[in-house]
This record gives sequence, C-alpha cells and structure tokens, in this order.
Amino acid sequence: MAARLATYLVVLIVAGTLIAGLIVGAQRDDDSGPVDLIIHNAKVYAADDLGSVADAVAIRGNKILKVGGEREIMRYKRPQTTVIDAKGAAVLPGFDDAHVSLVAAGLARDGVQLFGAATLDDVHERVAAWTAAHPDAAWVTGGGWSYDVFADLPLRTELDAATGDRPAQLLSHDGQALWLNTRALAAAGITRKTRDPKHGVIVRDRRGDPTGLLKGAAMALAEKALPKPTREERARALQLAIRDAQQRGITSVQDVGAASGDLDLYDAARDAGTLSLRVYAAVPAARTTPEDLDAIAKRYPDDPLLKTGLASIALDGSVESQTAAMLQPYTPKGSAEGDLRMPATELGKLVAMLDARGWQIAVDASGDRAVRDALDAFGAVAKNAQAVKAPRHRIESVTAVDADDMPRFGALGIIATMLPLHASGGLATWARNLGAERAPLGWPARSLSAAGAHLAFGTDAPRLPLDPLAGLRAAVTRPELQAPEQLTLKSAINAWTSGAAWASFDEHRKGTLRPDMLADIVILSTDIFAAPAKLAAADVVMTIFDGKIVYRRAS
Repeated sequence: MAARLATYLVVLIVAGTLIAGLIVGAQRDDDSGPVDLIIHNAKVYAADDLGSVADAVAIRGNKILKVGGEREIMRYKRPQTTVIDAKGAAVLPGFDDAHVSLVAAGLARDGVQLFGAATLDDVHERVAAWTAAHPDAAWVTGGGWSYDVFADLPLRTELDAATGDRPAQLLSHDGQALWLNTRALAAAGITRKTRDPKHGVIVRDRRGDPTGLLKGAAMALAEKALPKPTREERARALQLAIRDAQQRGITSVQDVGAASGDLDLYDAARDAGTLSLRVYAAVPAARTTPEDLDAIAKRYPDDPLLKTGLASIALDGSVESQTAAMLQPYTPKGSAEGDLRMPATELGKLVAMLDARGWQIAVDASGDRAVRDALDAFGAVAKNAQAVKAPRHRIESVTAVDADDMPRFGALGIIATMLPLHASGGLATWARNLGAERAPLGWPARSLSAAGAHLAFGTDAPRLPLDPLAGLRAAVTRPELQAPEQLTLKSAINAWTSGAAWASFDEHRKGTLRPDMLADIVILSTDIFAAPAKLAAADVVMTIFDGKIVYRRAS
C-alpha cells in the first residue's frame, strides 16, 4: 500500500512539474522571443470601441505583440530591438483610405493642384505657374477647383489666358465637371452641333456655343482626346501613389475607382514585392459580366495584401454640379432634381444579382433621392444585419440624407462611406444650390453615427488631396453652417481606421492596435488629443507597414 502511495505521489509530482513548466513556458514565450520594434513615450490610441489609450507598443514580426504601459512594454527590449521614442505624440493604427482611385492619383500627382485656391486670380496664378514650369507638356491637366471662385460658371475664355496655345482640361473638386479652354474643346471636337450624351451636359451660352464646362458623362468627350498612359506609366504611377500614401500615414486603401487593368497592376506589384500597402479593389458592376465577376472573385480571394469582393455602382453625381439626384429640385430658378443614372428597377435587379453571388456592393449615391433608392435596393435583399456573414453593403460619397432614411442605415447594417474634405470647400455653391433649409444638412456624419450607421472615411483622391489628416481635421472642425454634424476626435479617427477595416471585412486583422493585429501604425508629430491646435499642426512622422518602417520624415 505504501509503495502504491509512493508511486501516486511521484506521478503527481512529475505531472505538477510538467504543468508548471508549461505555464512558465507560456508566460516566458512573450519575454523570451525576439521583439523587433518598440514604440514608447507615446499617446497610443487603439481605435477600439472602448477608446483605449496606452503608452507604448511592442511589435514582433509583422504583428503587434502587446500594447500597454511604459514599464510593461520596455521590459521586452532586447539588444536587437529597434526602439522609437514618440516624444509624447499620438500613435494610431495606419490610416485606411476607404474611397480612393490609387493609380489615378499617381497619374494626377504632377498636374495643376487647385484644391484650396480661394479666388479666380489664385487659380490663374497656379495654372500659369504650372504651364511655365512644364514647357514640354502637350496638355495642361490637373484639378481641384471649386465653383465658389467663379461669379457664375467657369468659362473657356477664363482659362485661355493662363494656358497659352496648349489645350487644357481641369477636373472640379467634386469630380463631376471638367473645365476646358478653347484649344481643348477643338481637340475634342466639341462644337455647338455636338449633342449632350445621356447623363451628361455640355454647358452652352445663349448662342448655343460650348462655354468650356462639361458635366457628368459629357466629360468623356474630352477625356478621350487625352493621350492614354501606357501600362509602364500606370505601373510607375502606382509606385508614386504608394510612396505618397506612406508619407500620409496610409497603410491600406479601398480602391473604388479601379480602372480596367488596375487589378493586374496590383497583382504584378504584389509578385514583385513592391505592393507595400493593403488593397481592397472594387470592380465596376455595370461594365462586368456575371461570369467575369465570378472569375475575378476566384482570382483575388480574401488576402491580407490584395483582394476584391466589392462591386461598385455609380448612381448619381454631386450637389455642387447639380448632378446629385435629389428628392426636391435644386433652388436656382429652372433647376431640376439632378441626374439619376439608373432607374430604381434596374438598380434593384443589379443589386439582387450581385448580392446573390456574394459580392459586397458599394453604391455611389450623393443626393437624398439616390441614397433612398440605394437603401430600397439593399432593403429588398436584406439579411440579418447582425449575422456573422452579413453583406455589409455600402453607400459611397454620402452627402445628403432625408431624415426618414437615417434609421435605415443602422437597421439594414449599411456602411456610410463619407469624404470629409468635400465638406471643407464649395459650401457657398452648396448653399446656393440647396437653399437655406437644406444647406445645413450636408455630410451628416454625426446623425448617421447616432442612427447606427458604420462610418468609413476616404480621401477621394485624385479629386481631392491624398491626405487623411486633412480629412480628420475637416471631420472634427466643420464650418459653422454644418457644425452640429462634426464628430469627436476619437470617432473621426475610428472612421479612418477601425471603421474602414470593418467596411472591408478586415476588422479581425487590422484597424485597431491590440495583440495579434497586423503592425500597421502611424506616428504623428504631436499629441493631437491635447488640444485642437495640436491637431491643426500635426504631421506624419513615421509610417510602419507590416512591422517595417516604410516612411520616416526627414529631421
């Protein structure tokens, strides 16, 4: 009996020792393994539902190991560890640009930059300076101008003086109009005899002659006159855009304006090891057959670096150009309700087909009429919004929403993708087009969030600057006209990070700073949570992608 008890005792001691060893090993696992990078002395905002803030982050490989206090994280330091002193500044998840055309942004980066030009003289000076600096350019191209700088509408004669004898076409900041000079109209063959295309307008004077302004589908008449970039030029533009994105703290993009061939460019960059940001690329639904959609989905399945699964539908234009589809007519005398590019029945059929094939759907709908039609189409195919595999359909470029439709976003689980920088310019034209009652209701971010909508923010580059920090400022410091719709700083950051990750089904691997998430991080130059002035002065100091430093601001 004594021998048997002794045997049991030995077994218990051995088992206890083994268990203790396993526990200690597990506890030591984090300590003993290599820690590649530590960011400390920081204001680390996790961008989670709790609004968590910490002092430091430890990174192992391409993932976050731990987020915590200064002493807790610094004990992971080893001789091989790279240690970054954030000097008390904000550390955030890398920005996720939820609405961008990345290759197009790369192609447009060397054109005339007119965003922020406050007067027509400023526009002329910028155009003239660009023209003088690019004597060999066959065309003058660029964009970002606002209707606010013109007494009425842009005229070709106003552009002629600044561009000399070269053709010029400049895109508006809303992306829905082109301003051409006289040479560009001639190069495109646009005369008083040219008919307006469907969903497009050639603005004319009283004699019927084109004034130089093209809206909607009419822009294609001029765009076809431009030399088309080669594949090599587009590949170079992609790399330039990636570099620009890294300098702005962007580690992920959702390319809702991907052109034909862009997916192949992304794929080639991935194979070459030069795709140093994460891409969720959309496919234009109206120009892609169901069979091609199925083939594309198989070729680009879920992947941390490159994937698709998003189908885009363009439903209307913008309020500034009076091409957004509205429930009530625009205020100026003789104005209509805008332009709905697809009847509700056709939209419903297209949405039903895409939903049945498992695609997430992004309907670009700016006006309240277009938003309602999109919600109706999504409601017809609605599944349980709380389900694990809910489709998370999206409405892009949201700017005007009827009060009756606000609760439908939350009820249907719809994501509202908004472009904050649009709310920082063109407001005089917005107010003039919509009138005093509707003007304060634009870009209702706060109301949508309160109604249960998931918010995701995008830059809308190349129409607007590829600059999430500028968009962040615009979201939290709205003009007096629309001040009730401004967000808190943390809510706005979430829309650029965790909210955007939710919009692309990536919340399990990125968008927040917590253990086992991908180490995509941006370090700013100051603690933006300390005071509004800090946000105004903030810049990107460092961008970390996949655990590696890909951008460091020069001292």
